[in-house]
Amino acid sequence: MNTVARAIATWFGCGYAPKAPGTVGSLAALAIAWVLYRFAGFPSTWLVWLCIPLLPVAVWAADVVAREGGRKDPQIVVVDEVLGQWMTLGGALTLNWKSWLLGFLLFRAFDIWKPPPVRQLERLPGGAGIVADDMMAGVYGALVLFAAGWFNLY
Repeated sequence: MNTVARAIATWFGCGYAPKAPGTVGSLAALAIAWVLYRFAGFPSTWLVWLCIPLLPVAVWAADVVAREGGRKDPQIVVVDEVLGQWMTLGGALTLNWKSWLLGFLLFRAFDIWKPPPVRQLERLPGGAGIVADDMMAGVYGALVLFAAGWFNLY
């Protein structure tokens, strides 16, 4: 089971990137979302729905890897960035190169900045804390991306 948890938590190896593994996880999320949009016709809102069944799996995997490594939030765990990035993209009114780029930048900014309650959610125990803060950063990103779309900024 630890092998499965590690594969999911590192998003199939993205978390092992030597530099900026969280950014690599976000870029992997963008790549998957683009493939789903381009070839399967997924609208942006379906990315939010995709997060729902993956959320408990992400929490479990992050928790296993954190306990195994004896760290609260190991840098190799990037499944939280994947779900947070998809949450942000779910706020896009239309998907084009501007909304993809803006969604990426917004999620990374909120994930790094951690405005309240993002930072407070990190305090939740285990995998819940690892994933919840990125999901909230994703909600903030989605709201800003939605507003930007509403005002035709992309």
